[in-house]
Amino acid sequence: MRIRAAMATALASAGILLAGWQSGAHVAETTTSTTTSLSSSMTAGGSAANGSTGTTGTSGASGSSAESTTAATYDGASVRTRFGTVQVQVTIQDGKITEVVPLQLTDAERKSAQISSRAAPVLRSEVLQAQSANVQTVSGATVTSEAYLTSLQAALDAANF
Repeated sequence: MRIRAAMATALASAGILLAGWQSGAHVAETTTSTTTSLSSSMTAGGSAANGSTGTTGTSGASGSSAESTTAATYDGASVRTRFGTVQVQVTIQDGKITEVVPLQLTDAERKSAQISSRAAPVLRSEVLQAQSANVQTVSGATVTSEAYLTSLQAALDAANF
């Protein structure tokens, strides 16, 4: 009888540990890739030299002026969760976060995809307002939010932001 109780306790403990491990977000890929993109709005007389700078020409109502705008995009780490993988890309221009794009969101089930599609715009808005990954998680989308923010922080770290 004692052996049966000990076995049941050991199996229950293992189940709890496994459930806890699976509920956390795990970084599947710790490397981040960095790409530089140019501003897509080119006006008359504006050009980008050999694709390596983000300088564009702009024209205003009072005449022409040249402004230097460099936008760099950084891919965050792929973060695996029990509901799927999350990865985001951040664009930084003139020392500010100007865009956050989810490259991949949780989609293990139909419900996961619905939760992700609801949470991503809220997280994007909060990140753009806070200018950091230090924002609250979306209620009802905790796992997705934590993975999103973990991936975002990896991208911001790659950008030295």
